[in-house]
Amino acid sequence: MHTNPFDQHGQNLNEIAEQLGMTNRELIFSTKKVPPQAMAAFYHSADCTINISDAEGFGLATLESLACATPIIVNMTGGLQEQVMGTDGPFGFPIYPVSKSIIGSQSVPYIFEDRISKEQLHSALDKMYSLSSEDRLDLGIKGSKHVQQNYNFETFNERWVNLMTKIHDQHGSWETRKGYHGITFKEVA
Repeated sequence: MHTNPFDQHGQNLNEIAEQLGMTNRELIFSTKKVPPQAMAAFYHSADCTINISDAEGFGLATLESLACATPIIVNMTGGLQEQVMGTDGPFGFPIYPVSKSIIGSQSVPYIFEDRISKEQLHSALDKMYSLSSEDRLDLGIKGSKHVQQNYNFETFNERWVNLMTKIHDQHGSWETRKGYHGITFKEVA
């Protein structure tokens, strides 16, 4: 949901499903947008949310999952690292990559690709499902508190204002910036 199965900048999920022989409705893609209340119901009905992307910048779905007190299983890449561990984590099961590489292009100078093995994923799933329902809920509640403390609007707003103030104090405004010398043009005869 919320993802086009054919993304010109990503994987063609329809083609992948076909290559995997999933042609008898074992996998159904929906492009309909789901209201936030319905998404919360999905998260609440799940035992955990899994994000094993190899190049995740942040991972909004896992943050939403934690906000709904549903624990996560994630690849330790990008922003997923802070989400699953925080300062009081873990809030699920982190999977540490078995290989790392850096790729890039003209439009994206570089990005890390962190890969896990299927054995690691299976192990994390086994750990999640060996927990009692109460222990899974406890992980999720800890994750929800982490989200409320660190990703609320007031904290975000305060951090943003503090960052802008710090930059202004260190470097000045556009007109008064420190250490910058404008370009001057001179006519050469």
